[in-house]
Parts: sequence; structure tokens; C-alpha cells
Amino acid sequence: MATAAAAASERVELAKHCSSRNWSKAIRVLDSLLAKQCSILDICNRAFCYNQLELHKHVIKDCDKALQLDSSAIQAYLLKGRALLALGRKQEAVLVLELGYNIALHQTADVKQLLELDELLNSARREIDVTLNHLATRQETPVSPLVPTSMAVFESGACSNGNTHELGEESEIISVSEDASKANKESGETSELRSNGSAYKEKENVKSGSQINGSSSKPCNGSDLHHHDLSETSDRLGDLSVIGNKLSSKSGSIAKLSLKAEPRCGVTDDTKINKKSTIARISETHSISVDFRLSRGIAQVNEGNYMKAISIFDKVLIEEPTYPEALIGRGTAYAFQRELENAIADFTKAIQSNPAAGEAWKRRGQARAALGEFAEAVEDLTRALELEPKSPDILHERGIINFRSKDFTAAVKDLSICLKQEKDNKSAYTYLGLAFASLGEYTKAEEAHLKSIQLDNNYLEAWLHLAQFYQELADYSKALECIDEVLQVDNRVWKAYHLRGLVFHGLGEHRKAIQELSIGLSIESSIECLYLRGSCHHAVGEYREAVKDYDATVDVELDAVEKFVLQCLAFYQKELALYTASKISSEFFCFDIDGDIDPMFKEYWCKRLHPKDVCEKVYRQPPLRESLKKGKLKKQDLAITKPKANLLRFTDLIGKKIQYHCPGFLPNRRQHRMAGLAVLEIAQKVSKAWRIEWRNSNKGTAKNGKKNRRRERINMLSQNRGGAGCSTSTSSETSTGYASLEDRSSGRSMLSWQEVYSSAVRWRQISEPCDPVVWVNKLSEEFNSGFGSHTPMVLGQAKVIRYFPNYDRTLNLAKTIIKEKLCVRSKADKVIDLSKDEKIEEIMRAETCEELHKIVGEDFWVATWCHSTAFEGKRLEGTRITCIKKPGSLGYDFAIRTPCTPARWSDFDEEMTSAWEALCNAYCGENYGSTDLDALETVRDAILRMTYYWYNFMPLARGTAVTGFVVLLGLLLAANMEFTESIPKGLQIDWEAILSVEPGSFVGSVKSWLYPSLKINTSWRDHSDVSSAFSTTGSVVAALSSYND
Repeated sequence: MATAAAAASERVELAKHCSSRNWSKAIRVLDSLLAKQCSILDICNRAFCYNQLELHKHVIKDCDKALQLDSSAIQAYLLKGRALLALGRKQEAVLVLELGYNIALHQTADVKQLLELDELLNSARREIDVTLNHLATRQETPVSPLVPTSMAVFESGACSNGNTHELGEESEIISVSEDASKANKESGETSELRSNGSAYKEKENVKSGSQINGSSSKPCNGSDLHHHDLSETSDRLGDLSVIGNKLSSKSGSIAKLSLKAEPRCGVTDDTKINKKSTIARISETHSISVDFRLSRGIAQVNEGNYMKAISIFDKVLIEEPTYPEALIGRGTAYAFQRELENAIADFTKAIQSNPAAGEAWKRRGQARAALGEFAEAVEDLTRALELEPKSPDILHERGIINFRSKDFTAAVKDLSICLKQEKDNKSAYTYLGLAFASLGEYTKAEEAHLKSIQLDNNYLEAWLHLAQFYQELADYSKALECIDEVLQVDNRVWKAYHLRGLVFHGLGEHRKAIQELSIGLSIESSIECLYLRGSCHHAVGEYREAVKDYDATVDVELDAVEKFVLQCLAFYQKELALYTASKISSEFFCFDIDGDIDPMFKEYWCKRLHPKDVCEKVYRQPPLRESLKKGKLKKQDLAITKPKANLLRFTDLIGKKIQYHCPGFLPNRRQHRMAGLAVLEIAQKVSKAWRIEWRNSNKGTAKNGKKNRRRERINMLSQNRGGAGCSTSTSSETSTGYASLEDRSSGRSMLSWQEVYSSAVRWRQISEPCDPVVWVNKLSEEFNSGFGSHTPMVLGQAKVIRYFPNYDRTLNLAKTIIKEKLCVRSKADKVIDLSKDEKIEEIMRAETCEELHKIVGEDFWVATWCHSTAFEGKRLEGTRITCIKKPGSLGYDFAIRTPCTPARWSDFDEEMTSAWEALCNAYCGENYGSTDLDALETVRDAILRMTYYWYNFMPLARGTAVTGFVVLLGLLLAANMEFTESIPKGLQIDWEAILSVEPGSFVGSVKSWLYPSLKINTSWRDHSDVSSAFSTTGSVVAALSSYND
């Protein structure tokens, strides 16, 4: 009885508000009634109230809700048809009205409604005919009657097309035509409403801080995208982020508070004229109601006049402090001004005033997302979705936020449901493509991106995302084609030039990258373009320009916290550019980052830390002018002479052999040249050492060979040598020079395994100076604490495109190790016993790292092992397979980590020394100089064994894989064996070693494809000495940066 009485009281209150034409309060009463019981009558009544306020999108939403409950709701067809007409969507209006008319014709229950439908339908058809005829007389070729316009940003407000709608207390519905207006008045204020029809969500275009011009003639293609940013990802561009028809930064650009807006081409010039004249009449009335001020405030928000809008809403809230619509309006205005905390406060008050205000929940979720509060944002949008089930707008918004928070599975689910209702939502398809790509569903990702483009061939975000997708797959030709498509639509999109610069940089075409990035910077001074251009200038030896760009990067005022890492890197890169400039005229073997650069500096550089401590404690490089003054290059050092060109042609052919034919690995021309030169240099260096060794062995000194070859082990304690630029390293510490291949006292070969690999490391360092390629044992305290390489296969829910192909084998190896050891280790390095409760059986049945983690019960790691060749029965610690749970449902990090502790370093140093001695003994005996492939098999096996230990050693912070294969090719060539084919498709040789516990199994798997591809080659000895042809650091940089296409 109490419930019935309360409902009756609310009905009385509803009638009171309607009779006084207080539509906003009437809507609140209807919200309350509908929260208690879903009634078609009340849904249609609320649609009618929205109609009175010209909130046409809400009219359509409510009519569609009624439709789902009763497909024969005639009044709903009337209201929806009028709303579509008011929005200029005449063709859709005709379809809706025709459907409603046919239903009414068969029902004949309400003749008045039938006549209304007939009159409104005929009126809509006449308007279309008039518009078509009018356009036909203006131009010879038939065109669409629809003129583009920017629709309103604020879903709860009056629809604005560049004009302010002012509604007086006595005003009736403002329609797009006199006939429509007349029909609306005849329907009466207390008509019972019913509806049907499919949901159609209108998307609105937002331009933060700018006027929305209803008379704009720009095409609906988002060609203003060059004003906005495209967000960054991990080590790739990062994660690209788009909202609606805007490119927006990951930091939470205010465009993200739009309703996923798109330009709506559908308001004719005639419509705008009618609106203007109607408004003129209304503005003459002096009765200023709350609803009138609310409409004015909404219009100001939509036109970008945020301060004026806030002022209007303030006045409304003085009279009614808890008025939800005014709070939502003011909150939106605050949000567009980046006053997100104030916005959230207003949305929160609106929710407290009316918990059923779905719009407030949605907008608070958007604002929280803009602040990076993704979990809270998802909660708000979930609540909004409860109030408006299956709303494509909210599903779209939540899908975007789920993507940005890296919950890619949830993003796919939301966006897929959204697209079932809105099959033409190109933004949803774009984000669906991004989410699928992160999950490793590359075919589905490509299909989604292409579907978005199919819906709108001029949709720039889709083209840019597809370009990035292809770039990450290493399909650079398709990536460049997509970028061309963007620039054909709008050649002022700076992000397209940045993306093209990234592609060229990845291909080793640094000078081309500089050109593209310079064009991008002429459009927008972005930190991404500045940093990348600086690194390209750095690589090609243009140090003055590099320092200038690095300084500009540091000085940029950031709009996103995540971009700060670029400023940190720019600081370190500038110091390294100054260091390289100081070595430009020195012999290349004097270029010694590991010996010259302060250990703390290198640690902070590797870990991308804030450089504050480095600035205070580490000696800084001298200014560039001093370095360039001291070390001026001669022109002949930089000139590529004919002999040098012949040498480069030969080494380029060798260098191409390092290419991995796997997704994610671009063919980098610069790296290929680096590798070829390094291979030949190593072959020449080792060949000379072996010749000395062979001569000595023939003199009867072979007994002392091993003893003389064994070098002092690498110094285990890193020392601060006075900071960058102050080289105090000795040959015994870094072994980077060619100076003495013979011991002066004994005449014996003194070449060590460290010297061989250091040659490759130096070439790798100079080829891409922005990569922190350093020996881990030169990192001071970090070496003692076990700092090392980290290679992820899975990051949360994202599959790392380069390394995920190794996931299954790594998981199986982890299970095998656990089965043998019956335990794992926790993050705190505590033993976790798994021998009880049949856990081992469960572990062996696990098919994913998630299942494995759940069985163990916490984060853990297990170490692989390598069987020693030098010491029988000894096991060396290989790499650590780690499994770490992410917060919530964001998945697991599954990776390999290789900590290089002093004890581990000592073990592998001994193993590498032994492997090097075995190789030298295999070649410098009776096989020396042999050209018989069969006779050289022991040499080949010895080379592969040493390569196996190198890959498991992983002594570099980065670059272990390429340096290992470069040395392998160099050693084969030194023994007159040339690798003539390519690495098999899908194979990564370093992973073959890491996932093999026995050196024999690695040798067996690699020799199956490597040995048949070897041929005897002694002609390489006819080429000039690399260290003589390119003796200085400057000449090496010139060689790596000069191509004759």
C-alpha cells in the first residue's frame, strides 16, 4: 500500500511539472518511476519530455527502448520521426515514419495517430524533394543533399549547430519545418507514447576550445587531425589512441570526454534558416526559466565557450544547488578546460542528487579515464551501463578505456557487443583492431582495421593504426602505403611523418627519417619527432644538430607524464653524442664506452632513470665546440673511395645474413652494413691470431700455448674511472684494441675471447648509439646485484610480437625444470616446495603461464641450466624463466631474465675461455688453412659450442643476439667458411641456445641448416683491412651512413 501511495504521489507530481512545463523535473520523476518499474508508457512519456527540451538523442534512445518492449508503439514512431527530422536525418525519419504508418494502418486503433503519421510522413517527403530540386538547380551533377555540420558534444543538452537554442516557458517544440512543428503541437502534451525501431546512436564531433560552426563545408573525414596527437607504446610508438574523430594523446586529452564524436553530415541549409528564425522569435520573450538557462549553458559548451557556460550553470545552481543537469553541464565545461578534478566533483554531486543519472556516471568515468584512473573509470561506466543496458555509446567508451588500461580481452568483448548494435561505428572497429593486435590475433586485427577504413576511406586514425600495425609486423611496404593514404587526405598530419620517420629509422635509413621528421616538426613541435630526429642526427655523425634536438627535447613542456622518459633519454644521449664527437678523429678502437663512461651513468641510461643523481655525481662531457675543435676530420676520412666502396659491397652481402625472418624484425640496412664490416674485421683479426699461433706451434711451443692464451679474467669490480670522457681503461680490462696480438716477451698470441666479442660489441654500439649496448660487468653495484637482460614473451595480456613464438617451448621447459627440482623460487628468492599434494602432476598438465601461476600460488622463477664442457658434471645457471601476476585481471608477465652476478660471470668466463681454447686448438693444428669442409667439421662444432655459451651467458645489457651471430660468421670466415644462405624463417638462433640445456642439442639443431649452407671461400683475404680502410671513429660513422642507391 505504501509503495502504491508513493507511486500515486509521484504521478501527481509528474502531472504538476508537465502542466507547468517544467520538463527537466518531470524527467527526474519519470527516472524514479522507471527505476522501480519499467513501463513502456513512462519510457514514451520521458521521450516526450526530452522532445520538449529538444534533447533529440535522448528521444531516440527512449523510443528505441520502448521499441524493444513493444514493436507496435505508434507514438514512439511519431516522436522518433520528429527527432530524426530535427537532427536533419530526413531519410531515416522517412523510414521510421513509414514503418509506424504501416503498423498504425493495420491496427486502426487510434485514427488521430494514423493521421499524424501520414501528415508528418508527407511533410518529410516534401522536404527531401524540395532540397533535391534546390540542389539540382545549383549544379549540373547530382550530389547528396546532405551538408556536413558539427553536431553537439553534450548528449544531455540541446542539439547545437552553431546557434544558441533559447526556449521560453511557453515555447513548443522547435522543428526543422513548419509542418513538423505543426504536427508536433497537434500531438498534445499528454499523449501516451509507444515506440519501435533499431537503436541509432548519433556521434558528435568535439573540437576542444574551438567554435562549432554549423555552416562548415569541410568534408566529414576528420582532416583536422593534424592538430592532435597520437599516443605512444612501450618500445614501439607505443599504444596509438583515438577517440571518435580525434587523434588524442594517451595522457587523457580532453577530447576523450567527447561522446566518441564523428561529424554528422545531415543538416541542410534550409534547416539552419528555420532554426535561426525560430530562435529569433523566442529570444524576444523575457521569461527566463531554469530550463532555458540550462539550454543556453549547453549550447555554450557545444560552441567551446566554456567560461561563459560555467557562468550560466553557476546561476542555475544558485537557485537549485543539486540540479543534476546543470551539474553535468558545468562538469563537462570544466573537463574541456582540463579542470578534471572540478569536473569529477560536479559529476559526483549530480550522482548524489540523482543516482539514476546515467549521463553523470558516464561522464565521471570519462573524466577519471582522462586522469589515468582506469579502474575507477570502468566502475563508473559499468554503473552507467546498468542504468542503460547494452548502450553502444557506453560500451564503446568502456571498450576504449579497457584498451587503454591494457585489459584487451575486456576491450574486445565491449567493442564486439557495441558493433553488433552499431555496425557503422568506425572508431569501435579501430579500437577492436588495436585490442586484437595486442592479443596476438593479427588476422582479426587487420580485418577490423580494414573494416573501419571500408566504412570511411578518409578515416585518418584507421589508416595510421593500420600503418603502425604493419610496421610492428615488419611489413614496412604496407605501412608506408597506409601513411601515403593519410597524407593524400591531409598532408598536414604530423603524426604520419613521425610514423614514416619511425619506419625509415627501423630500416636503417636515418637520413630519410630526418627528412620526414623535419616536415613533421614544421607542422607540430612534438617531443617524439624531436627526440627521434636527434637520435638520427647522432647516428649519422651530425652531432651539432643532434645536441640541438636533444636540448630541445629536454626543454619541451610535457602534456603527458609518460613522455618524460624521452627527456631522460635525451639527457643521456646528448652526453654520448658529445663523447662520440670527442672521439671522431681518434682510432676506432679508442671508442670505448665500456671503459670510458662512468658506471653510474651507464646504469641510469640502461634503466631510463631520472638523471638527477648523474648530474650531481658524474663528470659531464666537455662542450661540443671543444670536441670538434680538437678532433677535426680530414675529408679523406669521410670520403667513400672506390676501394672502400668495393669493400662495402662485399661486407653488405655478408651483413644481410644476420636478418631474422620473423614477425617484428625489420630489415635494417644500417645494421646489415655494421654486421658485415664487423664480420670481416673479426675474420681478419682472428685469422692473424691463428696464423701466429700456428707458427708458434710449428716452432715447438705448442706445450705452452694454452697457458699463454689464457688471459687474466675480466676485472670483477667495476671502477669509476673519473667519469665520461676520462678514459683510464687498460687493455687488460676492456681488450678493445688491436695493438698487441703478440705478447712482446714470448711472441705468443694474446687474443682472448673477450677481445673477439668486444670488436662486435663496439660496432653494435656505434651503429645505433641510442641502444644501451654495454657489458654488464661494467655497471658497478648493479653488476653485484644481478642486473641483466630482460626479454618478455607476454606482458599482461599482450603477446610480444617478436618473442611470443617461443612461448610454448619456454613454458614446457619451465615445467620440465620444476618436475626435476620439485620447487621454484619466489620474488624474494625463497624456495617454494611443490613436492606435495600432487602439484607436480597439475603443473605438467598446465597449458598456460596463468594455470602455472595459479598452481604455484604466487610470483615465481625457475632457472635453466647449461651443462659445462670445461668441467665435467658441472651445471651453469642459464636464464631465469619468470612468471609475475599483474594487478586485477590484467594477465601475467612471462619472460626470461638473465642476471649477471659476479659468481655467474666467473663461471661463464671460464667456460668461454675453455671454448675459445678448444676452437683455437681445433683450427691451429693439422686443420690450419684447410679448404676441406669435412676436415673442418670439428672447427665448426667448436664455433657453435662457444656461441651456445655466449647466448646463455648474455653478458650485455642489450645486443647479445646480434653480436653472437656476427662473431659466429666472423669465426667461420676466418676458417675460410662462408655462410651463403639465410637464417631459416621463424627461427631465432639465440632462443635455440637459451632453450637447450645441452650444448650438443644446440649444435645438432643449428648444424642441420647451417652446415649445408657453408662453402669454402678464401677470396675474402683479398679485401683490404677493415681497420685500415676505416681507421677512425669518424670514418666508421661515415661508412655506416653512406649508401649508393
